[in-house]
Amino acid sequence: MTALTAAPSAKRRRRPDLTAPLFLLPTLLLLLVFVAYPFLRAIWLSFTDTTLLGGTLGFVGLDNFRSLFTDPSFGTYLRSSIVWMTGGVGLQLVFGVIGALLLNQRFRLRGVVRGLAMIPWATPSVLVALIWMWLLDPNHGLVNAVLTRVGLIHSPIAWFGNPHSALPTLIVVDAWQGIPFFAVMVLAALQAVPEELKESARTDGCGTLRVFWFITVPSILPTVLITLVLRLIWTANYIDLAYVLTGGGPGISSTTIPLASYLTAYKEGALGSGASYAVVQAAVLAVLVAIYIRLTRRREA
Repeated sequence: MTALTAAPSAKRRRRPDLTAPLFLLPTLLLLLVFVAYPFLRAIWLSFTDTTLLGGTLGFVGLDNFRSLFTDPSFGTYLRSSIVWMTGGVGLQLVFGVIGALLLNQRFRLRGVVRGLAMIPWATPSVLVALIWMWLLDPNHGLVNAVLTRVGLIHSPIAWFGNPHSALPTLIVVDAWQGIPFFAVMVLAALQAVPEELKESARTDGCGTLRVFWFITVPSILPTVLITLVLRLIWTANYIDLAYVLTGGGPGISSTTIPLASYLTAYKEGALGSGASYAVVQAAVLAVLVAIYIRLTRRREA
């Protein structure tokens, strides 16, 4: 009887545990429906002549990509994308680190100030765009009024109506919204720096600047790099502010590659051509994603 009862129990022990896969199944289904399928669909559309009204008219191979790379406007889109990414994220990095250092100091109502500092980041992008559209309005905007009163400018400036100022102004608005995220991430890293290391460095005769450079900077550098790459990925795909404030104009002066993809697909109705822009964008971002994964793995190790 003992041997007979032991056999079924051994079989039960050998049965695979399906609990974890069952819990993961809803997430996997969501990823397939909202990530994998749209991604594969976009790749397929990029090889076809597909329009909003006419549907798929035929397979065109690489024609969409040939048209994209031979389009004289593509160079402007690429240049605007690089300026948009590096300018916006660069400002976020510099002022985010400065903000984190300030928020790491001890002062009254520090918790309240930290909470208020996150308001720009927590504000929806469309609302941010509307706020800055009012602030920078050439006729009734607060910014022009203040600059005129203090004598920095002699007449109101159409910040979003000038091809030379539209993209830089968008970069400043994007930085204003993104600086709090950078500041909070760096602040968390600053608070994780061991005080014992700082005290040991001060005991050895290091001043405040040397303690910051040789102790604090190496400690927060992994977090800064990960946040930097993550913000580059997000900013590269970000079209909300440009779409609401300038629509890519004046002309194409503030049109980035993802914005060109959206305008081509949904304004011109050429889904195939718009998808080709998206595929090129995805190929470039794949490099940044690989760097981000490598950095996170190295930090975990």
